[in-house]
Amino acid sequence: MQLTRIQKITGKIVLKSGLHIGAGDTEMRIGGTDNPVVKDPLSGQPYIPGSSLKGKIRSLLEWKYGLVLAAEGRPYSFKHLAKDTGNTGGRQLITLFGGAPDKDIDALVSAIGPTRLAFWDCPLNANWKATVADARNLLTTEAKSENSINRIAGVADNPRFTERVIAGAEFDFALTLKIVDAEDLLPMVLEGMKLLELDSLGGSGSRGYGKIEFRDLKSGDESLTLPATVFGGESC
Repeated sequence: MQLTRIQKITGKIVLKSGLHIGAGDTEMRIGGTDNPVVKDPLSGQPYIPGSSLKGKIRSLLEWKYGLVLAAEGRPYSFKHLAKDTGNTGGRQLITLFGGAPDKDIDALVSAIGPTRLAFWDCPLNANWKATVADARNLLTTEAKSENSINRIAGVADNPRFTERVIAGAEFDFALTLKIVDAEDLLPMVLEGMKLLELDSLGGSGSRGYGKIEFRDLKSGDESLTLPATVFGGESC
């Protein structure tokens, strides 16, 4: 087993709708939002954690390859793969994303080797920030008001305010892919990114939050394109 090279993929994530990736908050502030987004503690600007990208893409691929039931809802791991070593999709997923090791299957862990993918935190794109500041001096987040409706009375109950990064915001995207023995795992990576475009990132995706688009993807000087379809038919 030999590390052939480390491939870096870069691009932009463009928000097609407001994005909420929660930060948690231990303080109550008068006039504040109930659910703030995660922000850089130095700049105060929102960012997309690499862990959020990795977790959602991995989850979508597990569903795509029928691995969720095999793992009983938990992340697919080496012990699950050990029971189904012929599962090509499962093996590629573990190779890319890693899994909880198990001493009883050290041989399998050693055969697969180190986790290949690393997702980096995505800061706001500097050019986009400058354009917004110069044009309209807009804030990068908004407070989205939501209510639940009492079905009998037809009136709003329990109003809440969720902070979202505004639609149109652009983030710098980057990941690295370790390539061992000239293997080709890039197609699954791009497939997972396409699945994320078709689904949503962050919270409240069923209410329209977190629709994203990858743009200007490159590996070095080479442009990359996400697959047009991942289910055997045309993707929307």
